[in-house]
Amino acid sequence: MRPETPETLEAAIARGSGLDTLLRDLTDRAVQEVPGADACSVTVRRDDRLLTLAGSAGLPAGLDQRQYENGSGPCVAAADTGCEQYAPDLAAETRWPAYTAYALSTGVRCVLALPLAVGGGTGAALNFYGRQPGALGRHRRAARTFAERAADAVGTALRFERQRRSAADVRVALLSRSVIDQAIGILMARERIDARDALRRLRRVSQDTNVRLRDLCSDLVAEVGGASRGRQ
Repeated sequence: MRPETPETLEAAIARGSGLDTLLRDLTDRAVQEVPGADACSVTVRRDDRLLTLAGSAGLPAGLDQRQYENGSGPCVAAADTGCEQYAPDLAAETRWPAYTAYALSTGVRCVLALPLAVGGGTGAALNFYGRQPGALGRHRRAARTFAERAADAVGTALRFERQRRSAADVRVALLSRSVIDQAIGILMARERIDARDALRRLRRVSQDTNVRLRDLCSDLVAEVGGASRGRQ
């Protein structure tokens, strides 16, 4: 069973499936396809911090987050350096002592973190966890093969996310501009001043009251709208 390719991933998104569900399915498939893996997760860098984009069933809670908090661990190292990280037995591992102790407490004994080649310079990694020492050692090639295929799906997911966030930013900007323009028009009519003076006055009040300009304008528009409805 193959991970979603960019084409099938885009088709699934168009049908309304969530990215979270699609990527969760990808990590579940990774566990199915890589012998010795009991859990899998996807680490990505977003806004200069690492987070888990998706995790398979059976992924111990906090296993990735503890690495991000410490700034140290196989997932962090793979995402930051672009180099494969393998710990055959965490009981004998010395590279990440704080993380190792926590991972062992969850029953994890071996970890394989593979860097993912995704666009935009984003650090990312596909992380495999096993409950038996050395469980992933003989299957690292299978894990690498899966990671190569999964990189396309993760890259596509990140691209769609960026597009969605960009569209949301544009909508917010348009709404802000609209309400500010309405507030300017209200002041122009009420105070018999031009648009430049109206905007200057709104900005001064915003600074004096420590209220964001958009919020100040929204309150003014709502106040006038309420008064208009009260006169009807």
